[in-house]
Amino acid sequence: MSDKSSVMMHPFAFLSQWRSLPSFELVSYVFMFASMPMLAYGIKPYDSSIITIIILSVLSLYSGFFAALIWNDITDVEIDSIAHPDRPIPSGRISSSRFFAIALVFSAMTFIFAFLVSIWCLVLVGATALFVAFHNKYLKKIIKFPAYSEIFTPVQWVVVVIFGFFAIWTMGQTGSISLILPIFGDKISFNNYDFQIMILLVLFTYFADNAHDLPEGIHDSDGDLKQGVKTYATSFGEKNAARISFAMFFISGILGFLLFYKEILTFVFLIPFLGIWLYTLYYSYRLLKADEKEIKPLGALVGRKGFNYFLLAYDLIFLDVFVRLLIFNFK
Repeated sequence: MSDKSSVMMHPFAFLSQWRSLPSFELVSYVFMFASMPMLAYGIKPYDSSIITIIILSVLSLYSGFFAALIWNDITDVEIDSIAHPDRPIPSGRISSSRFFAIALVFSAMTFIFAFLVSIWCLVLVGATALFVAFHNKYLKKIIKFPAYSEIFTPVQWVVVVIFGFFAIWTMGQTGSISLILPIFGDKISFNNYDFQIMILLVLFTYFADNAHDLPEGIHDSDGDLKQGVKTYATSFGEKNAARISFAMFFISGILGFLLFYKEILTFVFLIPFLGIWLYTLYYSYRLLKADEKEIKPLGALVGRKGFNYFLLAYDLIFLDVFVRLLIFNFK
């Protein structure tokens, strides 16, 4: 059996080797996707309904993660042929049409699991999928607004936060604010403090994710420039992109501290978070000082370390909530 035909027979085996995703990263996504509904629900007794919501949220968001990466590989094949020739389509390991079929499977799983959580979550992932599809395929190549592509790149991760809170807010709880979804009539209910927490997490997610995207954009700038993609590096230059990235890393750390300061999280989160943040800032600062020969390879390194920082922050949120749940149930 050829390598190409085995892709369709064993898609999960292919995906495990597709981008050489580290095991800790694959596990971290489970913690990340579970952390938001857990944080939104709060420290109180769990029953089968909340456990089901958390599991369905993880399944929907994990399926959406794979779908988004595959769609990105399909739409960015010209850029990847320059910046990432080892990826499946440029390397010839799989055709665009076969990868498209796998993307459809993961997209369908995303919508099905989101529907089982709530109509609100289904509408959210549906709207996000439409935007990301048009953004990746058309908008980022035709819209000439400076840095357009990277301004909107974190949208997919911001959805993780909103989905987790929507999953809890549609469980029938009472709140000071209620909204009815037109046509479907489903209600979402929350209070002002919970909404503030969600916005704070949305801001943290936006800056932490974009901070690591910019160095990767520096690494990919030749391919992006050839395709007319507007990133910070292609719009303002690689050195300025490095400066903006450092500022975003710094802002994300302040937002992380605010999660502790507003008593959303505890020292279980804060102490290791500060260590990881300072470590990442050090590498981001090195990127600021890099010369023309160093900046592209160092951009790839800082992008990777920045993404690890982003993921580990969510791992720590999960750990913080989990530890407090253990104390609550066994005190």
